[in-house]
Amino acid sequence: MASIFTRIINGEIPCYKVAEDENYFAFLDIFPLAKGHVLVVPKKEVDYIFNLEDDLLAGLTVFAKKAALAIEKSVPCVRVGVAVIGLEVPHAHIHLVPLNHIEDINFSRPKLKLEKEELEEIAEAIRKNLV
Repeated sequence: MASIFTRIINGEIPCYKVAEDENYFAFLDIFPLAKGHVLVVPKKEVDYIFNLEDDLLAGLTVFAKKAALAIEKSVPCVRVGVAVIGLEVPHAHIHLVPLNHIEDINFSRPKLKLEKEELEEIAEAIRKNLV
């Protein structure tokens, strides 16, 4: 059975897409730690990030960098933090979390509940700032 991320990539589940190319996909986390929290995934469904082929892992990192730089221009933050947990969904992914304080990337914190319109605005801002 396809992972929820594969179903998002295939358009079976709606998302707030911020970037896509032939190998990678980035979209807003709908239960974010901070406004602008983005998930970056390879389109190839591989459970564990360190099981990705070297070139796919390297490309994922470069793709995530582009998304992170766009997030920095779109959301007030000091930096964009990077986290790989790998337990929530059996599909390799990187969390990009806008940071103003170290606590902003604490995954045990309550998640934000944003309205659809706000998520759409954030996604559009990030898309406009992609290089």
